[in-house]
Amino acid sequence: MRPLSEKDIRSSFVNCSKGEAGRAPLPRDLPDTSWDDLDFLGWRDPGSPERGHLVAEHGGRLVGVAFGSPARRKRNFLHRSLCSLCLTTHPSGGVSLMTARKAGKSGREGNSVGLYACTDLGCSLYVRGLKTPGAGGRLDESLSTAEQIERTRANLAAFLERVLG
Repeated sequence: MRPLSEKDIRSSFVNCSKGEAGRAPLPRDLPDTSWDDLDFLGWRDPGSPERGHLVAEHGGRLVGVAFGSPARRKRNFLHRSLCSLCLTTHPSGGVSLMTARKAGKSGREGNSVGLYACTDLGCSLYVRGLKTPGAGGRLDESLSTAEQIERTRANLAAFLERVLG
C-alpha cells in the first residue's frame, strides 16, 4: 500500500459526512506505519472501541469506510472465530462483526453491510506472519503467502463493492 497522508485518509471516506470524516481520530502510529506490509489501513477509535475505520485502494482510488461493531459478548475461551477477510482464526473476542453504512443514497436510507473481521484489523500482518493471533494461530494452508495475500485483497474488494453498491 502506498503511504497515506491525513488529507488522503479524510477525503477517502465514502459512507459518512465530511464532518464525520474530519472528526474521526486517525491512527496514533500513522507516521511509523510500515506501508509495504499493508493491504489496507485499518484502526479502531481508541475513545470509542465500537467504531473503526478502514482505507484501501480500490478501483483506482482510495476508499475509506467508517464502521461500527455491536457490543462484544463474553464467550467461552474455547470459542474460536474466523475473519472473513484473511481467514485467520482467533480465540474469543479476536473477531468482530463490523457493520458499515452503504455509500450514497442507499446508506442515507439506512442500508448497511457487514463482515466478520479481525477485531484489531491486523489482517495484513496476520497473513504475512508478522503478527500472531492467540492460542492456535493461523491454520496451515497449501496456499503460498502471496496467494493468501491475494485472497485477502479479493475478499476486501468484495466487501468494498458491497459498501459502494
